[in-house]
Amino acid sequence: MAAAPVWSVDPRTGNPREQVAVEATAEEVDRAVRAAHAVRASLADRTVRAAFLRTAADLLTEAGEHVIEAADAETALGPARLTGELARTAAQLRAFAEVVDEGAYLDIHIDHEDATRTPPWPDLRRYKIPLGVVAVYAASNFPLAFSVPGGDTASALAAGCPVVVKAHPDHPATSELCGAVLRRAAARHGLPEDILTVVHGFEAGVELVKHPLVSAAGFTGSIRGGRALFNAAAARPVPIPFHGELGSLNPVVITEPAAAERGEQLGAGLGGSMTMGAGQFCTKPGFVLAPAGENGDRLLKSLTGAVSDTEAGVLLDHRMRDAFLAGVSERAALPDVEAPVTPGAGGEHTVAAGFLTVPAQLLATEGPHDALLEECFGPVTVVARYTSDDEITAVLSRLPGNLTATLQIATEETDDSAAALLDALTPLAGRVLVNGWPTGVAVAPAQHHGGPYPATTSTSTSVGATAIERWLRPVSYQTTPDALLPPELREDNPLGLPRRVNGHRS
Repeated sequence: MAAAPVWSVDPRTGNPREQVAVEATAEEVDRAVRAAHAVRASLADRTVRAAFLRTAADLLTEAGEHVIEAADAETALGPARLTGELARTAAQLRAFAEVVDEGAYLDIHIDHEDATRTPPWPDLRRYKIPLGVVAVYAASNFPLAFSVPGGDTASALAAGCPVVVKAHPDHPATSELCGAVLRRAAARHGLPEDILTVVHGFEAGVELVKHPLVSAAGFTGSIRGGRALFNAAAARPVPIPFHGELGSLNPVVITEPAAAERGEQLGAGLGGSMTMGAGQFCTKPGFVLAPAGENGDRLLKSLTGAVSDTEAGVLLDHRMRDAFLAGVSERAALPDVEAPVTPGAGGEHTVAAGFLTVPAQLLATEGPHDALLEECFGPVTVVARYTSDDEITAVLSRLPGNLTATLQIATEETDDSAAALLDALTPLAGRVLVNGWPTGVAVAPAQHHGGPYPATTSTSTSVGATAIERWLRPVSYQTTPDALLPPELREDNPLGLPRRVNGHRS
């Protein structure tokens, strides 16, 4: 049987653009993984790894015009959005080069022998080593920053792990182009190109997570797809870590004083955040608790204006468009649900933004309205109107895990009530915002992009310096002669790495 072709498709028309590749067979996935496994030692030199990551950023930037053109043709995200995403992607690569240079990620601990302790301490030296080949599953909504050259790939390579990327079918041409750029960067530093390989096809993704030489996986996508791969990773004869980002409602609580103080501003801000990128950000505020009454009404009037002024948008593919239309239709048909701005079809290939409202009390207990507490991918949000703080906490207690949770309070509202709401939101998310909007994830050392299930399948972050920790494991050496130790753990610290000796930083 001939291998299935992989087509690049224009989401603005639904028409195929070009055949980019063919879907990888099980044998081809096996060859890619074995080739990556065979060259893992080439990434051992931290200096070379850091230089490679910087060159990858430079080459990606140099190829920016072609990369953006290809990505826009396949995703309809627009040159402005993709220009920013390209800059972010290059910045991620450079940021991980700095992490590698610094060396703190190795988490070196040295405890000298101490016979006076009870029980006695032997000489112990601990640091972290790379896991091995990492499988990366590219995201649909970020064809650069969460795909072939994105954060999962950059952090895994920084850790010293070769990567096999399963490209997303929504942007195969962009994936091939970016993969070629990274392989070219590797060659410039004498690294084997097989430290980074791109494969295509659904079955290739399944084979990849099952391969015995794959040591970990990173995924960004749907709950259904991510959970299936997570289960496969756990069911292997030798289970592996599966770091999946699956879905998020990203709840927002707007207090009565906040709505009274700046309801119009909040409505406009919410409208901008929920429609950004046609509502296809993983951090889109998809559920909002806003007060009933006059102050909440002013907020909704502003939101109505902001959403009504938003032009119809193209989603990443027609399958997502169909799912969006079915999802909003199902939700809008529920009893006591109103649509001040009706979300739905904007044209043959586009969708129109909108939002739904519902009394919060209908969500406080299990019932037919539970669909409103599930993510709907696209430009829509649900505004639940509450009449008391008890209704807020009752609804929050029913929410699943999220990437973000947001609290909007008045300028001087720092009392016990606000603190209690913040306490109620904190268990729900990995990033908690006060008086901001969750769309936009800064690539910063203190960033955490993750959260309780189903937002993610692990407690780690996929953005920021500590994302590298996903691809490492600790090893301790006990009473080992100095000459036999890895250079990172030798007594004279020949590499000048930061470490903690006998409990003190040195």
